[in-house]
Amino acid sequence: MKLNVDQNPTTETITFFDKKIEEFNLARWNIKEKVPIAVTIHDSSNMIVGGVAAKTFGLWLLIDNLWISESLRGQGLGSQVLLNLEEAARKRGCQYALLDTLEFQARPFYEKHRYKVKWTQENYPKTGAKFFMVKEL
Repeated sequence: MKLNVDQNPTTETITFFDKKIEEFNLARWNIKEKVPIAVTIHDSSNMIVGGVAAKTFGLWLLIDNLWISESLRGQGLGSQVLLNLEEAARKRGCQYALLDTLEFQARPFYEKHRYKVKWTQENYPKTGAKFFMVKEL
């Protein structure tokens, strides 16, 4: 055997390990699939100007990224996107939502929508913080 530290791994190497862990987990979980879900806002040119990408997984809504174009922020669109996502997740049987946000991102926004910080990772990535937040749907 040969052990190698790769300072610049290929996408294929990273994908290999992602798939191996996914195979391991799926063989042991009673829920076998994370189902993608998204809410998008389009402008008059049909360009995406906001929305959210997430997955549902058993009883959980896993929120990956919520983004609203800088020029449209402060108009309630983020709230509309989030509320529509949560409603769609409830229809899929989700009872909880999970997300993470950095200290300079959207913690107050999510707290306004009843998300609670369950864990804070200090010194992330060096001097900041990352908040893991949960909400009962």
